[in-house]
Amino acid sequence: MSSEFGYIPESPEQSFGNNKGIFTPTDIYDLTRADKYTNYGQLELIETQTYSSAVTSIDFTDIKQNEYDIHLMTFNNMKTNTDNKETICIRVLVNGVEQSTQSYKRALQRNCTNASLTGESRSTTDSLFRAVFGTGTATGEGTSGYFYFYNLGDSTKYSSVSNHITSLSSNSEYVTSYGSQTYYVANEVNGLKIRHNTSTVTYADFDISLYGIRSY
Repeated sequence: MSSEFGYIPESPEQSFGNNKGIFTPTDIYDLTRADKYTNYGQLELIETQTYSSAVTSIDFTDIKQNEYDIHLMTFNNMKTNTDNKETICIRVLVNGVEQSTQSYKRALQRNCTNASLTGESRSTTDSLFRAVFGTGTATGEGTSGYFYFYNLGDSTKYSSVSNHITSLSSNSEYVTSYGSQTYYVANEVNGLKIRHNTSTVTYADFDISLYGIRSY
């Protein structure tokens, strides 16, 4: 009788997408920590940046674009030093260089408890990704939300995002924004810059996290 029936005689080489054998909970834990256990769709933290002093922009320069087809960026308590300003804008980096040409397209829905501020926000010639408008700086008026990024590492495709942001306006009115946007140039994006559309505006007291999502 073959000695290979009923069990694995030797430990196979384990790697993501190519696991063999029967695993105990300890095996799964150890393989997951070593990034060798197959778990499609899992969320993996790339980097978190936290600031308490004023900065004009936040750069993510190691986004592992060749490992992940989808990225998730979360924002918590974003504030500007100036009232009634757009809190979150983003530009892509190509070869580490900020892309500021009018190659960004957006289709957003913006809602507010003040009906006069509710409506669509559309453009085919913008110079960055946008999120929510006219936010405040008082206590409780920080902006939070998330961006999903698609195809950042694929030089044959456009990089696209979908986003959902919630905040309070400078008049303490509830505001939200959701929609989709595209960087309409086929390039490999290797970084992201969070900034305002005016370089003199600064941020403080916030944290931003970037995650990669394993492909199916």
